[in-house]
Amino acid sequence: MNRREREYLLTKAREVFRIEAEAVKALESRFGNEFLDAIELLHDCRGRVIVSGIGKSGIVAKKIASTLASTGTPALFLHPAEGIHGDLGMVVRGDVILVISKSGEMDELPQLLSLFKRLELQIIAITASTSSTLAANSDVVLDMSVKEEACPYGLAPTASTTVALAIGDALAIALLLKRGFKREDFAAIHPGGTIGKKLLFRVKDLMVARPDEIPRVSIDGTMKEAVFEMAAKRGIACVVDGNGVVVGVLTNGDLMRLVDKTEHIFHLPVREVMTATPKVIHQEELAITAVQMMEKFGIISMPVVDDEGRLSGVIHLHDLMRAGII
Repeated sequence: MNRREREYLLTKAREVFRIEAEAVKALESRFGNEFLDAIELLHDCRGRVIVSGIGKSGIVAKKIASTLASTGTPALFLHPAEGIHGDLGMVVRGDVILVISKSGEMDELPQLLSLFKRLELQIIAITASTSSTLAANSDVVLDMSVKEEACPYGLAPTASTTVALAIGDALAIALLLKRGFKREDFAAIHPGGTIGKKLLFRVKDLMVARPDEIPRVSIDGTMKEAVFEMAAKRGIACVVDGNGVVVGVLTNGDLMRLVDKTEHIFHLPVREVMTATPKVIHQEELAITAVQMMEKFGIISMPVVDDEGRLSGVIHLHDLMRAGII
């Protein structure tokens, strides 16, 4: 590939990015009440959301069905051609239909609509033709039209499929918020892989919890006690009061700064050296939250506390890495 060809192709690729980005951006001002009407239908659905489409729209429909299901909205994909040859049996009363079709005139549509109407199902259309057969027979129509496709011949669905996908994502996220779908709910249906690890593991599952392994020193102690504790139990020394409540922390950084300024440190009271507003995390927090805090504050370990703020353990970055959270 010569230089001219490389520059030409890179320019065209950037043009695709621009066209598709502008097509998605245009959705912001276009969507209003009809989008909210779609959300109401999907949220109030007593059955499943049946997402259908054929060709490129079918591929997008599969992704939307998957995203809906993974964010708390039961959803299935129905292939139109397979549907009219038996798969329509998956559709039952109480379902809501979401059909994606750029033209709104796919060949299988009349037979699909016949069943949908017989079951008195509500239909949401995502289409570029608001005067199409699909639009005329739908309860809510979401406009997926684009100014231009990224394909230079205007034939291959490109910007329009990107827009349809964005509409599906917007529906899924809006439903997630309306349902009050939380991280814990997400974890329950994503138990495997990296997502499962990030959402199922809690701090208490990975922290150092054995009393003899937790680096602990009394607020009335000396730096000699703290240094020995830090040396024996890696990382930090958690400073606690008489009730075991975390009131401070000592890190290797604190120790090095102290040694740089003071030659004799062992006799110093811990309370004069410690960081009095330590970053702590509750034992019931998700492990990924600990990772985020460590990244934000540039630390590699921190005290873990219970509901009363008492020291219950220490969480280390290395333990989080070993568990695959990072």
